[in-house]
Amino acid sequence: MTDQFDARKTRAAAWFRTLRDRIVASFEALEDSHGTGTPGRFEVTPTTRADGGGGLMSVMRGGRVFEKIGVNVSEVHGTLGERAQKAMAARGVPGMDSDPRFWASGISLVAHMVNPHCPAVHMNTRMFWTPHAWWFGGGADLNPALEYAEDTAHFHAEMQRACDTHDPAYYPRFKAWADEYFFVPHRGRARGVGGIFYDDLNTGGSDSDSWEADFAFTQDVGSAFLPAFVPLTERRIATPWSDADREAQLVHRGLYAEYNLVYDRGTKFGLETGHDANAVLMSLPPIAKWT
Repeated sequence: MTDQFDARKTRAAAWFRTLRDRIVASFEALEDSHGTGTPGRFEVTPTTRADGGGGLMSVMRGGRVFEKIGVNVSEVHGTLGERAQKAMAARGVPGMDSDPRFWASGISLVAHMVNPHCPAVHMNTRMFWTPHAWWFGGGADLNPALEYAEDTAHFHAEMQRACDTHDPAYYPRFKAWADEYFFVPHRGRARGVGGIFYDDLNTGGSDSDSWEADFAFTQDVGSAFLPAFVPLTERRIATPWSDADREAQLVHRGLYAEYNLVYDRGTKFGLETGHDANAVLMSLPPIAKWT
């Protein structure tokens, strides 16, 4: 299985990098066409992981449209530590006790906006491989401080379109998964208005031929992100906002930070496997507030 997947790993990593490039170009174009002052630009920093691999951390701060946005890609490999091995074994990944090698690649994005009427957003797609298993995961979810029902409906419609192309059962299943995954138990509420979330996607089990179908689905989820999100930003970017709107935005960012630091599985995995801490924590907002 190791030799068979070398080419597929290369394809997956290349796709995540291509998607990153498309998103960065689109968001810099938004900076050029909206607002006043100097348009924001991404600062790109290579990241490394001591045990093997690395990636690119692309962060924009203080833009016209984006107060802070990070778009990270990574391709890492090595041997899972004891805690990560136990976590994988608990999820049903075979062979962790005998061969804990792994490879993973993906893209992760979090955007915090200047205008409180523009929703924050998160998107992630990834592939994970071990000598005994492989799977895809990811999704996207919308996190408005000030919700507009039509924006929520548009975002979900684009996610559903990506899902329905592959399996009509995907959207209701992955929407429900997002609603559960992005729930903040200690606050008794959701982090945002949801979207889709999936993990451990390997529709063929030990049959590696299903890889093509699962990879195609993951590509479509990634490709759906810009059509789902950019129109919402363009619709709200010129909306006047008040001090009360800004207050609501900062308080909501506090909720977002709480979730990512306490519950998010990707944050925990990144820190436990020794990836660049700045890249792992780029999802945190630049300014937040607790009342």
